[in-house]
Amino acid sequence: MAKFFLTPRSVEFYELFEQETSNLVVAAEKLVDLFDNYEDVEAKAKELKELEHRGDVITHEIIQRLHRTFVTPIDREDITLLAQSLDDVMDFIEAAGRTAHLYRIAQPTERAQELARIVAKVAYKLNEVMPRLRHRDQFPWILKQCVEINTLENAADDVQHAALAELFEVCHLDACEVIKWREIYEHLESATDRGEDVANVLEGIVLKHA
Repeated sequence: MAKFFLTPRSVEFYELFEQETSNLVVAAEKLVDLFDNYEDVEAKAKELKELEHRGDVITHEIIQRLHRTFVTPIDREDITLLAQSLDDVMDFIEAAGRTAHLYRIAQPTERAQELARIVAKVAYKLNEVMPRLRHRDQFPWILKQCVEINTLENAADDVQHAALAELFEVCHLDACEVIKWREIYEHLESATDRGEDVANVLEGIVLKHA
């Protein structure tokens, strides 16, 4: 239980995780903007890459501090899992934008826009949850948010399945277009999958230390 006393060292870990989720929100909002306002795609993809790089820097700092810190506020393996899972969310957000640019997508689909908005909702939830991790009295609330993130991931699954079915129903699309969109949908849905992984790690931390 003493592990949860907010020593300066423990605060640094929490602050870095909060920076990570804040960065995720910015990236998710830019992803939504990319698909909702489909212009300057190359510049927007570049912005996502810069945010992904910033996330890598934060993740690297977390791992570096983990190696330098003897007493951590939560279990070391949970810190590693949390950092890696957050980094994975960012990677798939960036990959969706990059793929849309590299594949020269002419116009986004409504399903891509819908998936991007779900990704943003997951990012918002994670950003709301992370500052509460410092406070044991917020643990019941965190568990409820983890369930909501799971619900969002299930919704993303449904949208992806519908999107893939629609791809094969549209007879005028050639095989290349189908392959392009299938990959973009997979990146978007994978971002929500990794968001659920973050929620699962958070849930484990809360249950372990409640």
